[in-house]
Amino acid sequence: MSLRTKTLSTAAVALLAGALTAAPAHAGTVEVSPPGANDWSCKPTAEHPYPVILVPGTFESMEKNWSTLSPYLKSAGYCVFSLNYGEANGVYATAPVAKSAQELAPFVDSVRAATGSKKVDLVGHSQGGMMPRYYMGFLGGGKFVHHLIGIAPSNHGTEGVIVPPPGAVPDPNYTTLGCAACADQQAGSGFMQELNAIGDTVAGPSYTVISTIHDEVVIPYNSQFLDGPARQVTNITIQDMCPADVFEHDQTPNDPVVHQFVAHALGRESGPADPAYQPKCLFR
Repeated sequence: MSLRTKTLSTAAVALLAGALTAAPAHAGTVEVSPPGANDWSCKPTAEHPYPVILVPGTFESMEKNWSTLSPYLKSAGYCVFSLNYGEANGVYATAPVAKSAQELAPFVDSVRAATGSKKVDLVGHSQGGMMPRYYMGFLGGGKFVHHLIGIAPSNHGTEGVIVPPPGAVPDPNYTTLGCAACADQQAGSGFMQELNAIGDTVAGPSYTVISTIHDEVVIPYNSQFLDGPARQVTNITIQDMCPADVFEHDQTPNDPVVHQFVAHALGRESGPADPAYQPKCLFR
């Protein structure tokens, strides 16, 4: 995939630097689920036959990333699950992406065993919308996934530069930052080349991508889109349906419009989201 070279705006640099400096330490702490998630006694219904697993993005805990979408889906009748993964140096989702995918695999197995479901639906944000593709394509997970929904996913990497916090030594390989996942998510990285060498999709699962034109982290925003037939893949730009929507990368999981897109996609018996679906817009 050929992408135009871009650099981050001053605001984006500040946001990313802030994300790095504010990234919480998690080692030795009790993991907290988002509201509505990880009720291991939950059994899927005929209306919602697939349990939903929410996969956080880089630096994120499941509690923070899914504080609004998890209870939204739970109240709609879904069995909702989530996990923390890829902890390195006390920060979640910063380990090599391939290693994190190896953590997702047993979690999917645990959810399937607890619910009795043969397949699950995966909903991921940023790295969490891309990493499951490695699980599906390289670890045999495709046969266990009904639908993958990516919210601002880093499917082909970003051409932005993740800037270290003030005082840190600039490091294009992110070794001093301890964020292998950051390096993996750069456009053209060895990991990205491996991930996409087999194609954007695998046979079987459906794919829905939800992106915002205001994304200042995974750029260009349309690099998030997946190639595939319409019966299997739908790529959604939020502003095509809600032009005044101002949500950017970090907050897309909290956008009520995104919630509607996700619920619509999950509610489809087969195939990805309907590209003509019109949510109720928050901004006019």
